[in-house]
Amino acid sequence: MKTASRKAKGRRLQNKIRDLLIEHFSDELEDDDIRCAIMGESGEDLKLSPAARKLIPYSIECKNQEKINIWDSLEQAEENSNGHDPVLIFKRNRSKTYAVVELNNFLKLIKNG
Repeated sequence: MKTASRKAKGRRLQNKIRDLLIEHFSDELEDDDIRCAIMGESGEDLKLSPAARKLIPYSIECKNQEKINIWDSLEQAEENSNGHDPVLIFKRNRSKTYAVVELNNFLKLIKNG
């Protein structure tokens, strides 16, 4: 797969997650409160405004790959988290989309949810 195709595939997942979050928080957020990082830009994949960060206290890393190295991807998510709880969102062709969080964060989510 060519580099441009891989980047486009990753961008599609970023855009999908951004659109889902904006839709989920449509009463509280504007369309420009969440933007996708430019391919190759360092840091988290979704850039959140201060208003979005209050509602979504996570740093999101997206991977749309057929073969994912989960440990390398988690390390990247943690390195880019800037003090926020990292979330790895991943999928591959014709599969569901999954989100990975650290166990203590998962326990907080199910207790508060």
